[in-house]
Amino acid sequence: MRILIATDAWHPQVNGVVRTLTSLARSAAVLGTNVDFLTPDGFPSLPVPTYPALRFALPNQREIARRIEEVAPDAIHIATEGPIGWAVRAYCRRRNLAFTTSYTTRFPEYIAVRAGVPTALSYAVLRRFHAAGAMTMVATESLRRELSASGFRKIGAWTRGVDTDLFNPDHPAELNLPRPVFITMGRVAVEKNLEAFLSLDLPGSKVVIGEGPQRAELEQRFPEVHFLGEKTGRDLSSHLAVADVFVFPSLTDTFGVVQLEALACGTPVISCPRGSLTEIIRPGVEGFLIKSVEEGCDAVGRLGTIERAACRRRAEEAYSPDVVVGQYLDLYSRVQSALVSR
Repeated sequence: MRILIATDAWHPQVNGVVRTLTSLARSAAVLGTNVDFLTPDGFPSLPVPTYPALRFALPNQREIARRIEEVAPDAIHIATEGPIGWAVRAYCRRRNLAFTTSYTTRFPEYIAVRAGVPTALSYAVLRRFHAAGAMTMVATESLRRELSASGFRKIGAWTRGVDTDLFNPDHPAELNLPRPVFITMGRVAVEKNLEAFLSLDLPGSKVVIGEGPQRAELEQRFPEVHFLGEKTGRDLSSHLAVADVFVFPSLTDTFGVVQLEALACGTPVISCPRGSLTEIIRPGVEGFLIKSVEEGCDAVGRLGTIERAACRRRAEEAYSPDVVVGQYLDLYSRVQSALVSR
């Protein structure tokens, strides 16, 4: 079987979508499934407004068609709702080809934070985008319920995974910082709610891994915080492994793969109790979900009750790449059966 995944998020971007897709392809190959990617590579691009370090592609339909037909896939999956996603959607619609989609990013909330566009307008656009697909795949049951309440239909569960070979607790980095070490990782941007974490009165050290448009401002406002910049591969894994706790303050993520990467490194997670995020961390087992500063301080005092081995097991048993591939193939089989029976 050959699957073509269309995605606007791709290297050199460093984010959960890119890491999940590349890990998915490796695991699919082991199971006898080939995954090809249709990415922004080779297309002209423009900088994303308010975030010039990111760029969006300007695809043309002729080249989109050539790339799809060259692969001749058995299944087409659209992972993102950017220009690549819309172009592949248009190709499939013109040729009456079935395709599936993913809902991985809360673009309405992101756009509202950055540009003030009403979320109702953005959700209307996304409903139209996903309605054309045979199924919209989401990572958690709570997100399925949320989108269903917003008018989305034909929703299936396809969780996100983590490369448990790359992310492991075996080789922690050497950080000569006062303990406990609190680490967060991801895009340093306003929608990630980093200020909530950096403002906490915590013992030990706070560390931020990642780049983004808010870094200079936050470095100036919080000079005691250690900003380490972007890290990838084993270097990233080793820094997650050395942390005493991983903090995930985002209120706009649909899932947060970085939490899985921290768990795979044996690091407990403190997160906000919002929607899908509550399905990853089991309070008192792999970390804590906090609503306030007071709860955060209380959680810090109880971190000693969390077993790092339990964190690792959670990532291995529930979010390994094999689990993710198996879920997709099962969903694809059901979609094909439904289409044939029409």
